Amino acid sequence: MIKEFKLPELGENIETAEIVKIMVSPGDKVEVDQIVLEIETDKATIEVPSEYSGVVKEVFVKDGETAKVGQVIFTLEESGNKDELKSEPEPKQVTENSQTVEETQATEPEPEIKPAGRKGTIEFKLPDLGENIEAAQIVKFLVKVGDKIENGQVLFELETDKATIEVPSEVSGIVKEIKVKDGDTVKIGEVVMLIETGEASEPESQTAEATVENVKPEKETVVSQQTQVVPPVEKEKRPSVSSVPKRIGMPEKIAPAAPSVRRFAREIGIDINQVSGSGPGGRISVEDVKKFAKRLNQSLSQSGGTAIGVKHEPLPDFAKWGEIEIQPMSNIRKKTAEHLSYAWATIPHVTQFDKADITELEKLRKKYSKIAEAKGGKLTITAILLKVIATALKKFPQFNASIDMQKNEIIYKKYFNIGVAVDTDRGLIVPVIKDVDKKSVIDLSVELSEISAKARDKKVTIEDMQGGNFTISNLGGIGGTGFTPIVNSPEVAILGVSRGQTEPVFENGEFVPRLMLPISLSYDHRIIDGADAARFLRWVAQALEQPLLLVLE
Repeated sequence: MIKEFKLPELGENIETAEIVKIMVSPGDKVEVDQIVLEIETDKATIEVPSEYSGVVKEVFVKDGETAKVGQVIFTLEESGNKDELKSEPEPKQVTENSQTVEETQATEPEPEIKPAGRKGTIEFKLPDLGENIEAAQIVKFLVKVGDKIENGQVLFELETDKATIEVPSEVSGIVKEIKVKDGDTVKIGEVVMLIETGEASEPESQTAEATVENVKPEKETVVSQQTQVVPPVEKEKRPSVSSVPKRIGMPEKIAPAAPSVRRFAREIGIDINQVSGSGPGGRISVEDVKKFAKRLNQSLSQSGGTAIGVKHEPLPDFAKWGEIEIQPMSNIRKKTAEHLSYAWATIPHVTQFDKADITELEKLRKKYSKIAEAKGGKLTITAILLKVIATALKKFPQFNASIDMQKNEIIYKKYFNIGVAVDTDRGLIVPVIKDVDKKSVIDLSVELSEISAKARDKKVTIEDMQGGNFTISNLGGIGGTGFTPIVNSPEVAILGVSRGQTEPVFENGEFVPRLMLPISLSYDHRIIDGADAARFLRWVAQALEQPLLLVLE
């Protein structure tokens, strides 16, 4: 009987896999459980065994091709089925550093995931911190060897290029060993410490790294010795951080690309998340990465080579002229430098300037400031501007958008999230206040006070930093008469606010003192024209001058 060998189910949300190597050819004799195929998904490398014994008749795919789940890989003339030829399956073993996966029959109990290390001791590994974050710096350990810890207790602080995060324990027990120290940079999944939890049979002592949801695999799978993987029908999960939903915001979508493609992109300096895939479901291939890199290089060449990838000139030896001190850049400072360099190099900036007469607004602000203070907030110009900008974005939707030059599309957003630049001792941080249009000015003043304090106290989360449509940068508390802020890509505009000053204004034939607020608007000229920018900024100025305008709008 002719049988079709199809690509098996590989787990939730996995629809395709890259064929790394076909291990059989037409005419080859195949035995039950013989490895016939090596595949690679975006999660793991997997060796796939045969369910049948027989002779291979025809192979339909080649090495390097991408196959869909359920697609026929080859046919064979069966000489017996699995039940006939294999009465008692034996577990397949791999290297001691790889996970062992045993075949599970429908009538047999599902395999347990044993805790790492000796009985009752688990390896606490650095959890997944979000898309495109591969490592983090340990800022400070809050426990030491011998300490008794509780489930949910914060173990250490770490810093990524986006935020400072507190990482809690998911188990109760005693710290047995700490494998890294303050200041070390640790990769995702790397063991940070060992925790003695007691009896291994209790749920808490299973593991603090990855767990596996068993779904009764139909066939046995052998793990590649190079990469620790999961069975084809099982789902690999990152370390659970369910106890910290308010601390760490986890992105739900990752770029659909195999590990080999991701590795290739990293090696040539390409962000895989910026690449559009040409495969099924937008899957990214090596060719897609190459095409993206080629377009980027062509773009840089056309712009004179003064953008990303420009060769840096070597610095002189400054110590020749006197004493110097060298300090490494923090992750936040490094990421800020990279992001703003990218924004400046890729966005054609233009800045529009104006002034708003806030004399009457300042009287109202002082009059109602106690209401905000009673609720724990502070009625500042920035809090008022949040409401003004949200209304302006509704009136001028091109400012509440992003541009996709690869697809030649403009993405208009129907929600109104506004970031506020906060000056901290670690550099500039831009937390985002969500759904500004749905909140009162008093509510916004309270939320602004809270999130600014979180940013300065290193409590801001990755989720707090994401989802912004527009940014406000207010330097008025420090000084200055004006500045040109850099657009916070992928946003298309940013408002700069400087210090208000009393100036003589000519009204009704005489000069009168008025409190004037300098404001500036930097914008992406690819999507916003100068006339629209002037109208937008003038509308903002008029809203500050005539607060009733917000109600009328």
